[in-house]
Amino acid sequence: MRSPTILVRGIARTAFAVLCATLLAACHASSADTALLGRCLTGSFSSQQQAAADPEFRDIRLHIVPIWTHRPDGPWLYVEQAAAEALDKPYRQRVYRLSQTGNDTFRSDVYLLPEPALGFAGAFAAPEPLASLSPAQLILKDGCAVFLSYNPRTRAFEGGTRGQGCESNLRGAAYATSQVSVFEDRLISWDRGFDRDGKQVWGAVKGGYIFTKLDQDPR
Repeated sequence: MRSPTILVRGIARTAFAVLCATLLAACHASSADTALLGRCLTGSFSSQQQAAADPEFRDIRLHIVPIWTHRPDGPWLYVEQAAAEALDKPYRQRVYRLSQTGNDTFRSDVYLLPEPALGFAGAFAAPEPLASLSPAQLILKDGCAVFLSYNPRTRAFEGGTRGQGCESNLRGAAYATSQVSVFEDRLISWDRGFDRDGKQVWGAVKGGYIFTKLDQDPR
């Protein structure tokens, strides 16, 4: 006869499996809302497989977690991105605010953290990430919003920034663009910077980074 401890562990594993299956099934919906988009974005991701197959891509780790879940004007998400060899020094930290703009169309506004942003490194692992902050303390990256449409055929949210309004001064750039596809098990992100003549000065050349979802809950 199994011990009570083994039975409890078995029940816990079953409950966790059911939860994961429910979350994945939700991303298969024929229509979408911001809650679904938020669930599909949430998780720990890695580009390790892509980097191993193609040296032009780096091994990057990406963590996205819900924040301020009590607020009615969300979902809000904290995003942290770092090279695999420098996980304690993320090179990108953002907050996204999701909103629905129409039937299966969405907008993700992008915000910067107050400086020093590195003081919030690792916040994705906290029980309540960025609990000490409020939206009023964030800095909106005007012109950098990402517009997405849900495609029931591919079961993905697809889209990107619009025009040249997302300013960037990184490596001589004048503006940046982002193209994004969000699937149930991966996220493809192609971020690029261009100078005033439209010449690409940073970002991947071949295509977007493919981030495989490793875990639904990074905490």
